[in-house]
Amino acid sequence: MIDVFYNERYIGAVEDKDLFVNSIKADRRKNKLPSCLNISYNEETDLIEINTSTGRARRPLIIIENGKSKLTNEMVEKVARGDMNWDLLITEGTIEYLDASEEENSLVALYEEDITPEHTHLEISSLAILGITTSLVPYSHCGQSARLNRGSKTQKQALGIYAANYMVRMDTDASILCYAQTPIVRSVMHDITEFDKHPSGQNITIALLSYRGHNMSDGIIFNKGSIERGLGRSVYFRPYSAEERRYSGGLTDDVCMPDKDVKGYKSEEDYKLLEEDGIIYPGAPVLSEEVIIGKTSPPRFLDDLEEFSITANVRRESSVAVKHGERGTVDCVFITENEEGNKLVEVRVKDIRIPEVGDKFSSRYGQKGVVGAIVPEVDMPFTASGIKPDLIFSPHSIPKRMTVSHLIEVLAGKVGALSGRQIDGTVFDSEPEAKLREELQELGFRSNGTERMYNGQTGEEYNVEIFVGNMYYMRLKHMAANKLHARASGRIELLTRQPIEGRSQGGGLRLGEMEKDCLVAHGASLLLKERFDSDKTELYICETCGGLAVHDSYRNKKFCPACKANTDISVIEISYAFKLLLDELRAFGLNPKLKLESKY
Repeated sequence: MIDVFYNERYIGAVEDKDLFVNSIKADRRKNKLPSCLNISYNEETDLIEINTSTGRARRPLIIIENGKSKLTNEMVEKVARGDMNWDLLITEGTIEYLDASEEENSLVALYEEDITPEHTHLEISSLAILGITTSLVPYSHCGQSARLNRGSKTQKQALGIYAANYMVRMDTDASILCYAQTPIVRSVMHDITEFDKHPSGQNITIALLSYRGHNMSDGIIFNKGSIERGLGRSVYFRPYSAEERRYSGGLTDDVCMPDKDVKGYKSEEDYKLLEEDGIIYPGAPVLSEEVIIGKTSPPRFLDDLEEFSITANVRRESSVAVKHGERGTVDCVFITENEEGNKLVEVRVKDIRIPEVGDKFSSRYGQKGVVGAIVPEVDMPFTASGIKPDLIFSPHSIPKRMTVSHLIEVLAGKVGALSGRQIDGTVFDSEPEAKLREELQELGFRSNGTERMYNGQTGEEYNVEIFVGNMYYMRLKHMAANKLHARASGRIELLTRQPIEGRSQGGGLRLGEMEKDCLVAHGASLLLKERFDSDKTELYICETCGGLAVHDSYRNKKFCPACKANTDISVIEISYAFKLLLDELRAFGLNPKLKLESKY
């Protein structure tokens, strides 16, 4: 007997597993059972599992019966004419949805000519085994699967035109690529998803060579002339908002130019960009921590006793300022009301981002890299026909990662650029590499995509042939301007007396074990004293009993409350976090003692 579970609940047992499973599948295809039902036999646990729960990933496949596909040519013609639709194909039992568990018991053919008597299903399209984003990657069958996954994720981080109405939206952390282009090498999914309406990259000329060590590992080198012509340029938008909230007792926030008697008033210089209504004007250039919306709020603590105090009616300053480390120009100002009827002011600041050292770029194959150098156009290597690459990519990134598709796109992009057409790179159904090589040779170039190049600084010809071509490159949202962070002194946490965490709050940078090792290896070990003194505290220790002593600064006396001794009390410098640990140990009954030794 084999146990049967329905949505992970035991419902009974059957003798013939194959008969039971096949009868359930037959009834589902005849619409006697719901189409959301999936059934599978698990050999490892020797259980039959029936599942109708929500949240399962399911995909459609064509049913094969007696070694033949149930989707006939007549049906395909009817679908093309509009006489038959998707729902009808499912109702008639031609197509069914399988989840991950039922797919384990199925044998799926990629193409109709591959069907054997053992096959149970046929792919609607060979493209369907990949997701939407992954199927946008051309020649993806020529690359490693792990790298393809990474390439799929980098496409989601690419800058482009994410929405046509971005000018009237107040999205957080939004970026728009200024000169977005549609790729030369593309898959059929670009047409299905209407990728041309929301492109996320640019076609550029790349050369695979090492250049003075600036592109070692994953570094990439940019042509300064290309950047000045608009390559990779984007606009970063940051919204700021202020609301006039209502509080108990009839008190409200006020969006206005703060008065000088307001508690926490900054300085006249901080409010110089505000107009009479306390709101900044569109087109104003703003720097870090400058006020863009003036606002005052009622006192925080409302108490009966405070009614008689002087500070009872003093409002406090609560203006909205530009975030620390950011700058830009005020793009637009919206004044409206929210759903509660309160006045709402929204200001959008834009900042034009030109690629700089530290910005991240990537191809569609997970070959992401950081800008290591921006070279003047006159110093860039050039080909015999005078072409200077926009980007120099390290050839050492290819062998280990096995992204052959990356190289094929360079070749295909070159053919597309020279012949003025788009190259079909659909997975399993792309233009063959041999045909591209023939066409490239007909166009007057070497069939392997290499060219002779010259040193831009000396004019000497390189001894090797360099692989040069066109490629679709994406600028990712990770920019140096958003991650740049430094701090001297600043706010600390109340409990540990160490610097607070986080770039947005102006927090400290954590120095770990490995960073410590780097400083020691560099010969800068004295720097550690400064780094680890962020919570330095002085503690008085009784050398007789090893416990904490007391220092009365008013009477200038030192004594130990435990052994009542006034001698042998020394002051030591320790981290406040260690002092906190000693206090917490005492709190649950352990009494740590410190044994002091002379430094000398």
